[in-house]
Amino acid sequence: MNFDGIFTPAITPLSADDQIDYAAFSEVIEYLIESGVHGIVIGGSTGEYYAHTAEERVAVAQRAKEVIRGRLPLVVGTGGIRTEDSVYFAEKAKALQADAILVGSPPYALPTQKEIAAHVLAVDKAAGLPIMLYNYPSRMGVAMGDEFFAAIADCKNIAAIKESSGETARLHRLAHSHPQIQLSCGWDDQALEFFAWGARSWVCAGSNFIPREHIALYEACVLEKNFDKGRRIMSAMLPLMDVLESGKFVQSIKHGSVLSGLRAGGVRAPLQALEPAEKEQLKNVIETLQKNVKRIVEEA
Repeated sequence: MNFDGIFTPAITPLSADDQIDYAAFSEVIEYLIESGVHGIVIGGSTGEYYAHTAEERVAVAQRAKEVIRGRLPLVVGTGGIRTEDSVYFAEKAKALQADAILVGSPPYALPTQKEIAAHVLAVDKAAGLPIMLYNYPSRMGVAMGDEFFAAIADCKNIAAIKESSGETARLHRLAHSHPQIQLSCGWDDQALEFFAWGARSWVCAGSNFIPREHIALYEACVLEKNFDKGRRIMSAMLPLMDVLESGKFVQSIKHGSVLSGLRAGGVRAPLQALEPAEKEQLKNVIETLQKNVKRIVEEA
């Protein structure tokens, strides 16, 4: 599978009584498709999978499949503390005919490199679908290293990796040592560096509410090979990335979606909504970003 383009880890809207709002979720998917993103990821951290029951996770994936109707690739997350849980979600992804699965290392357990590999291979066996690995050590507690990649080298379904360590040196090593695995940017303020190293994929939560601006950066760097333009767009986006990384990531993504006209609802505990001042700051940053990116695109 080709993971080129902007892949949006979709939010999961909630109703006033804290239940998943499937009608609003369908609207989110349609908005993303109409906005021109290239793929949709369900069951990631932006979608609050950790706060959902197993039944809810399966139902969200099924609804996404029904709404997308083959118009875009659907990637289903398999995250779980136990390998058995990830295998279960992989089997469900296979049953609903997802296009690919997202597979990370189990959080909290701190598995060794060989144990991470055994986990990934068990999930692969259950699904038999293209895999985007998910390397996010700050969430999972461990990173996918050389021993891991050696252990999974013969797995033909591993097609890409969402690299979210934030370590530029790790990006360099992946591009150099594992060129057969497609790089996908998973650390937003390094998107320019990823594209410079040949990445053609970006899994970016901010594309939930400003998809066209994320697409503009992708097109400038990957399609047009115009890194002067790309640097200008990236500079315009950095204030938003600073806000998103200030400690209330999912809350900010959801409120940004509200500002774009979507019915995102709140967040599930233990997370709590943004304060009024934080909402106003986010609104101002988004408005300035959109104005600046529009000017850059029109001048190019």
